[in-house]
Amino acid sequence: MKAVKAIRTPGGLSVRLDARAASVVTLLAVAAAAVAVVLIGSGDFPMSFGDVTATLLGNGTAAQEFIVQDVRLPRVLVAILVGASLALSGAIFQSLSRNPLGSPDVIGFSQGSTVGALTVIVLFSGGSLAVAGGAVAGGLVTGIAVYTLAWKRGVQGFRLVLVGIGVAAMLTAVIHFLITKANLVDATRATLWMTGSLDGRDWAQVWPLAGMCAVLMPVVFAHGRPLRMLEMGDDAAYALGVPVERTRIVLMGSGVLFIAVATAAAGPIAFVALSAPQLARRLTRSPGPNLAAAAVMGAALLLVADWTASNAFGDRMLPVGVVTAVLGGGYLLWLLVTERKAGRI
Repeated sequence: MKAVKAIRTPGGLSVRLDARAASVVTLLAVAAAAVAVVLIGSGDFPMSFGDVTATLLGNGTAAQEFIVQDVRLPRVLVAILVGASLALSGAIFQSLSRNPLGSPDVIGFSQGSTVGALTVIVLFSGGSLAVAGGAVAGGLVTGIAVYTLAWKRGVQGFRLVLVGIGVAAMLTAVIHFLITKANLVDATRATLWMTGSLDGRDWAQVWPLAGMCAVLMPVVFAHGRPLRMLEMGDDAAYALGVPVERTRIVLMGSGVLFIAVATAAAGPIAFVALSAPQLARRLTRSPGPNLAAAAVMGAALLLVADWTASNAFGDRMLPVGVVTAVLGGGYLLWLLVTERKAGRI
């Protein structure tokens, strides 16, 4: 039996608490914080765990304050926010589609953001702010297109995945077309951006991403119970009093914005949205989207991947997207084999 407790507040509000899920979220948060401190201490100017902690608490030297506050902390915060955003987007779309492969980087939303960014780079030679805006716009347009094409008296999960895969294939062709049309400088810049990287991230990327997460996360967590009801199908959700289409539109819009702003901040980082929700579900052993566990898992995964990309290959630093693609590709193969053995594909 699962240890689920009901907590009542003095105001009469009752909250159900899954003890295992709460423990998993806590342990993952502690692990992510530890990796973040280690990552801040890594680099050409190494710092010990204690020095980083002291500096974060305001007790470091002037040089340490500069290294931590101005150089390394923004990159780590971007990694945390991007990882959480990707994971929440993946959890939303996997739940809405009722399919572990219903990830935004499989059903076209990541590709849409990439097309938007590459359009700005290749056709307009835009700066970083314009590229970020193009990524968000591309993701939103793709989200509207997929929803419209998948609509037929509602949006069914299987149809959403099929339409998304088709849209992703077309957008991938557009990506290749844009690169072939670019001059050498823009093509190099576009290729580097497409790998997904946290290099050079500063407070200019942190604040817009943090602001968007501050708006979207409460909306998504407030819809956690309706999202869980939607996993049982539209008819069951209607019977339980869920306004199905309104809830689906709010959640899909939030999921598209999450993947769009994450892509705008760090480029198209692959497979975090696919793997983080599934790993969180396996750890919590709980049905439903497991939104909190997925968010913390996504942050932890991206921090570990960034540390690996920065330190595991000697003096050669790799973009974090290369590491997540290698690890995520192996995970995808394992997931496909598992789903096939279970008879679900």
